[in-house]
Amino acid sequence: MRYLVGFSRVFVGVLFIISGFIKLNDPVGFSFKLEEYFSPAVLDFPFLEPYALAISIFVVIVEVLLGVMLLLGFKTKFTIWSLLAMIVFFTFLTFYSAYYNKVTDCGCFGDAVKLTPWESFAKDIVLLVLILILWKGSKYIQPLFSNKYNWIGMGVATLLCIWFCNHVLNHLPSIDFRPYKIGANIMEGMIIPEDAPKPVQEFSWKFNQNGEEKVYVTNGAYPDVEGDFIGVETKVIQEGYEPPIHDFTIEKEGGDYTEEMLQETKLVMVIAYDLAKSDLEAFTEVREHTDKALQTGYKVIGMSASGGDESNAIIQEYDLNFDFYFTDMTTLKTIVRSNPAILVLEKGTILQKKHHNDFDALEFN
Repeated sequence: MRYLVGFSRVFVGVLFIISGFIKLNDPVGFSFKLEEYFSPAVLDFPFLEPYALAISIFVVIVEVLLGVMLLLGFKTKFTIWSLLAMIVFFTFLTFYSAYYNKVTDCGCFGDAVKLTPWESFAKDIVLLVLILILWKGSKYIQPLFSNKYNWIGMGVATLLCIWFCNHVLNHLPSIDFRPYKIGANIMEGMIIPEDAPKPVQEFSWKFNQNGEEKVYVTNGAYPDVEGDFIGVETKVIQEGYEPPIHDFTIEKEGGDYTEEMLQETKLVMVIAYDLAKSDLEAFTEVREHTDKALQTGYKVIGMSASGGDESNAIIQEYDLNFDFYFTDMTTLKTIVRSNPAILVLEKGTILQKKHHNDFDALEFN
């Protein structure tokens, strides 16, 4: 039991720290995931959506600190009961998401590791078992240091979490795990290899044959049977290959300008996923930097999911020198965690990506 508890202590502690740090690196991204859980289509807690960012910050910091406390052997009973309460809640959440197919990615490891709903549930079951082992054998968990040094260690860990969280919120994630990181080519990210696995679907065809309903199952072909057709149901047996970038478009007035824009050798994108929620004061700097970009031969476009009336109002109010194109809001949120932000591209390759607090660091050559 002593060795089993020792293994569980290290495994759970390290996993909580890693999982928490990955989300702490991108608390805005985790808040988007929480908004998805709070939406009417999932848990139906829309009143919590405005507090998603605050909740995400609190949860990820607590997750990291509980991992540290477990490794230190600090406040053992409180730590284990807190871990147990957290994992029971997340086990319920991942089961609910998997069983009802509500959220396709739990966000447990941010964008670093993608898990299917059932993989997330299985991971939580393993953690639940290990935490129950810790609860049963808590007497074998001894502090690594004296109480004084444990308090100091926890204080340092808390301050580091707060500092790091504040840093990434006011700039951008220190480690970018998304397909739109600096150096990535958007066009290449949308390519599907010729030998990529194709999706496998099962079709259940319903027919009325002499007053009796019968079902014929095929992999897509219409069954060669007699009777009156009633309907068909489809079921995905195996997911096909999905490229890292699969929902990126640049549209305007019904036209698709994606390929044209991504062929530009000098392109600046001003991204504001929702103009109503943008830091409007930043558009004064946007005008200043897009002027510089235009003077050095760049093409400048805006990208937003907001309607034409909102974008035209912003253009007029801040005397902007570019037009806005439409792109899906989720895509824009994935590209950059700042509203607004500026990207610099060369033939679809992202060379620079700046939070609105870092516009002064932009370089236009």
